[in-house]
Amino acid sequence: MVHPVKTELFASRAPLSWASVGNGILFTAQIPIDKSGEVVDGGIEAQTRQTLDNLVHTLTCAGGGVESLTQVLIYVTRREDLATVNRVYSEYVSEPYPNRAAVIVSGFAREEMLVEMVAYAALPVTP
Repeated sequence: MVHPVKTELFASRAPLSWASVGNGILFTAQIPIDKSGEVVDGGIEAQTRQTLDNLVHTLTCAGGGVESLTQVLIYVTRREDLATVNRVYSEYVSEPYPNRAAVIVSGFAREEMLVEMVAYAALPVTP
């Protein structure tokens, strides 16, 4: 059974759930938006932090935490931003690290976005 995860993130106008769970696995994509649905200002560091805050919030709402992460796919628009993304990411995730990939893309659906993350997590089994 697949079910959406209820979060307090901004309710998107697009036809999507911020996260869903199937067979104990969380599937989520997170972007650097605040509670009003606006992309945060402040460049790549602020956007990475907001994206990770949204991810942590979603993991918590699903009954997990960063230790539940199995894979994170990071998309950025500028290769030179990866050092900053790595530095901020390391404040949130510790060993044993989830599998990870970083991809440089030409842009996102929201032009002002510099980063997006797709993540998968193994959630604790509840009886």
